[in-house]
Amino acid sequence: MDGRLYQLVCDSRSLFWGVPEDKLAELNEEAVVEAVLNYGRVESVKRLFEVMGIHKVAEIFYQQTSQPRHNYLPQTSNYFNLYFQRHAA
Repeated sequence: MDGRLYQLVCDSRSLFWGVPEDKLAELNEEAVVEAVLNYGRVESVKRLFEVMGIHKVAEIFYQQTSQPRHNYLPQTSNYFNLYFQRHAA
């Protein structure tokens, strides 16, 4: 995991409460994107875009939501679908 992404995970530790401290570095980008978009604060989302880039986050989001089942809340999925259509198209 990229150092800046790892720092974001550490700074947003409450989003990853179920992950042991020694396993945080093993989180993949998909898990971080899902947690931050679903439950993160505005500051965390902005930082995620800065670290990964809005196009990469949108790509991961669209890949995840294209599956028949995903873990995004309906309102979160709708919001970021509209957001990425406008800002990452």
